Order: sequence, then C-alpha cells, then structure tokens
Amino acid sequence: MTKKQSRTGIRTVLLFLFAAVLLVVGGIGTATASPLIKSEYYSGGVEMYDIGVTLCENGEAVSSRNYTKNERYVTEESYAPLLATIVPEGEQFHMGQTYSEVLTVKNTGNIDEYVRATVYKYWMDENGKKLTTLSPDMIDLNLVTGSGWIEDETLSTTERTVLYYREILPIGEETQAFSDTLTVSGTLPFKVTQTEKDGVITTKYDYENVTFQIEVHVDAVQTHNAAAAIKSAWGCDVTVYDDGTLSIS
Repeated sequence: MTKKQSRTGIRTVLLFLFAAVLLVVGGIGTATASPLIKSEYYSGGVEMYDIGVTLCENGEAVSSRNYTKNERYVTEESYAPLLATIVPEGEQFHMGQTYSEVLTVKNTGNIDEYVRATVYKYWMDENGKKLTTLSPDMIDLNLVTGSGWIEDETLSTTERTVLYYREILPIGEETQAFSDTLTVSGTLPFKVTQTEKDGVITTKYDYENVTFQIEVHVDAVQTHNAAAAIKSAWGCDVTVYDDGTLSIS
C-alpha cells in the first residue's frame, strides 16, 4: 500500500484592516446654534478644535484619521496593513510562534480626547467567506488590560473585544499598549482528513488556504461633557471622575 499526501500549504496573514471612525458628539448649544460637520456638537460661542487618532504598531504609526479645519472640516486619512513588518525580512510566518505586536493609540489631533479600540479576529476561507468552524480563540492577540485599558464585557464576544482607555489622552500623547504579542495556534496544520481509494491513501488538509483576519477600529470623542459624549457616540454609560479617569457604569 502506498500513501500519497497532498499539501499546498496554509496561507496566513492576507488581510489586516484598520478603520478609524471619529465621532464628535455632545457639547453645548442654543436655539440658534448651527451644527458642525453634521454632528451633535453645536457652536455656542465655543470653537471646535481638531480631533484625530493614529494607530501605532510596534512603535510605528500605521493608520490615522484626523479632522482639520480650513475653510470647512475635512479629514486627513492614511491606512496601511497591520502585521506587515512583524516577520523579519527573509523569514516566513510560523504558526505557533509568538511575535511582538504592540498596539497603541496616539492623539494626533489638537484637542484632548477619550479613545476606544475595537478588535476583531476571525478566519476566512479562500473565497473570502468567514469561517465559523474555526475558533477566533486560535488567534491569540494578547490584550493588555489593567494598564489603562478597560474592557466592556457587555459588548465583547469571542470575535470582538471593545476596550476603552480610562484616562484623557492629551494632545500628542500615546496610550499604554492594549496588546503586546500575537500567536496563531500551531494545531491547524494537523487537522486532516484521509480517504482511501484503490489502495491509495490521500491526506487532505482541512484548512488549506485559510487566512486569519485581524481588524482594529479606533475612534475618539472630545473630553467636554465626556459622559454624555461617550453615551451618544459609543452607547456606553460611564462615570467620569474629577481627575478625568473613567469607569464603565
């Protein structure tokens, strides 16, 4: 009896997205106030300053969105894939190996702000369809809570984690890391199905050509009337203390 094994390899790290959504909400107003950039922030004699965030990976800026005011409000956007540089040049990504993946958020606007990070992780097949047969837990992006970040467990699932930075993020400053390492389970290549026909055993790897996906969405709100702004933008009830720190109510 002979054995014939076929393996074209498991492809990983295809698509890594960053989306930053800036919401400018809350604020003050009068009956004659006019809205700015179709938000719920009204100009009642208070000038609206610039707001912006940048996602940083291992100390380098990856993607950003900044609102700027010239004659009107416009956005400056820059997007790049995550994990593009975690593997040293000339080497291959190895499942089961731990890589440095330090993610932070920087305030690149001109106003102090509160920030939130929403992390998604999941698997997709070679046709771009989401795979529900593989657990997102096999994608171990190690999240660091207790270092300034708190998790909203009411919104988190195995695929999604919602994190709030407890402190005001001043202009030009960077948060503590909300992740530090990435390890993708090394068990996947061993999930096989064997069939026998005419004395020939064929081994098929169940998850050939699958990809793991990581998305990080970052958004921000201004610190003025923070509790109301966060409730309006993020739907979350928070308590804001005198020192500016917040907790989930």
